[in-house]
Amino acid sequence: MKLKTIEVNGQTYAVIQEGKPVYVHEDGSEVPHDAPHTVATITRLNGEAKTHREAKEQFEAQAKAFEGLDPVKVKEALNIVQNLDAKKLVDAGEVDKVKAEITEALKQTYEPQLQKLTQERDSVQQQLHSELIGGGFARSKFIQDNIAVPVDMIQATFGKNFQIENGKVVAVGADGQKIYSRTRPGEIADFDEALETLVGGYQHKDSILKGSQAGGGGFQGNGGNKSGPKSLAECKTKEEKIAYMKQVGEQA
Repeated sequence: MKLKTIEVNGQTYAVIQEGKPVYVHEDGSEVPHDAPHTVATITRLNGEAKTHREAKEQFEAQAKAFEGLDPVKVKEALNIVQNLDAKKLVDAGEVDKVKAEITEALKQTYEPQLQKLTQERDSVQQQLHSELIGGGFARSKFIQDNIAVPVDMIQATFGKNFQIENGKVVAVGADGQKIYSRTRPGEIADFDEALETLVGGYQHKDSILKGSQAGGGGFQGNGGNKSGPKSLAECKTKEEKIAYMKQVGEQA
């Protein structure tokens, strides 16, 4: 991006908006740059990074002594060993038997619990994903104001670009990198700003935006696929439209 300027009486001056210099991004959009906010954000992030690094180093130093050990299994094994008859351990065959019994006991005790916890975790993650991401599309003001196709079609196309991190929705671009806010430098873009960025980079955006002047149905399908619809206009049902949007999104 570059600074927006004007020339007055042969002198070049920066354009100021609300007391902030205006910068022009590569796509032509103009955004005022809040320098104090940027400096404060960088300072805060540097402080957070230092705190996380120090905490990580302290934890690694403490965990070094227990490297490779499972605390729960160690405690269980110690309790079993304390109840063994020491004389039986003289026989190597008996030792192997005891080891096998301990292993089987641990497996029967903890494997079902682990499977149950894993299923519960996956269920909660799916519900959280559905609420935060699906709800984001359903409540999006950007979609209401700018998009001409149904919400579920937009979610089918761009839903894969949104994920949950620490309980919050984070969007990533086609390059897999997180999408940052243009108006709040150094911070992750909120849902609508990230979706606007994704739509702005979508090669068929003229076909999904309101007031589009694109000819025909807008989308151009795969010319080699003679059995399916070649454009959005040829899709007769809602299911066909969603499937077509997914297909075009994968080809983009």
